[in-house]
Amino acid sequence: MTATTLRRPSATGSDFAELNRRVNALGLMRRRPTYYVLRLTLVGLLAVGGWTAFFLVGSSWWTLAVAAVLAVAFAQLALVAHDLAHRQVFRTKGPSAIAGRIAGNLGVGMSYGWWMDKHTRHHNNPNHDDLDPDVAPEVLIWATASALGRRGLAGFVTRHQAGLFFPLLTLLGLDLKISSIKALRAGAVKRPGLEVGLLIVHAAAYFTALFVVLSPLQALAFLVVHQALFGVYLGMTFAPNHKGMPHPTGAEDYLRKQVLTSRNVRGGWFVDVALGGLNYQIEHHLFPAMPSANLRKVQPIVQQYCAEIGVPYEQTGLIVSYRQALRHLHEVGAPLRDARSAG
Repeated sequence: MTATTLRRPSATGSDFAELNRRVNALGLMRRRPTYYVLRLTLVGLLAVGGWTAFFLVGSSWWTLAVAAVLAVAFAQLALVAHDLAHRQVFRTKGPSAIAGRIAGNLGVGMSYGWWMDKHTRHHNNPNHDDLDPDVAPEVLIWATASALGRRGLAGFVTRHQAGLFFPLLTLLGLDLKISSIKALRAGAVKRPGLEVGLLIVHAAAYFTALFVVLSPLQALAFLVVHQALFGVYLGMTFAPNHKGMPHPTGAEDYLRKQVLTSRNVRGGWFVDVALGGLNYQIEHHLFPAMPSANLRKVQPIVQQYCAEIGVPYEQTGLIVSYRQALRHLHEVGAPLRDARSAG
């Protein structure tokens, strides 16, 4: 879905207010402490269990299998940090920030403050070419206008970005760390001393474990496999959400801005767990503070309401969502391919 025009809001501008009233009447914005105690416990056990297996296996190439397990654990920690940033777990900012820094900085090695600021700007203006950092022209290009004029290696990547998408995701873990360091050096993060300290502890513990337990070659292989799989998994949780959906003009009301730029992914409990509830992206964007466990419950309500007011509601299977995102990447790179062919 690559259209770039969106419907105008209704004359009353009260469509979201009515939906919000219906959702709040059902109590779906209430916290789910039992759910999050269970989820945080399971994710914590997965991480602890992965590192325990790492030390038990010791200096062996079988640690590459452990690297895959820990890649899943790191991604799930990042998804927990996402929920914490939206205050889905705790109602107030303080506990959310403390737990978020533990999960993000200490657990994953990513600046929680940097990511929260970036993600907030994304939620405020999803898919907006100028205001959403997630579609800013960097390695991958999501808007045709940004692709024009790219030369050299950047041009090569843009021409072939659909085919390079998944290989490039292997670098996502590294990119998160580099972006975190840049934000901290620029003073763009609150409590920079605390965040830097936690990142140093994470890095020191991580590399000490690798190079004390494993041989240098095994440590390097573990590092590559772990970070690459972590990047691919994490990238695959976010890729279906907005990529290939319309890019708004900025004149839309809140409901249409959030719904028309988002895509839901159908699936059962496995998809819910694997994607951390982000498969209900439309509902999450409309109600970012709603506990992810409630998104499945609110989904039919939102879908029915969108049908009532005539707002398109995009929902596909997981594989189809990736196809749509890759098709969009391919189309964005078409002008560069055409220019190269003509030349």
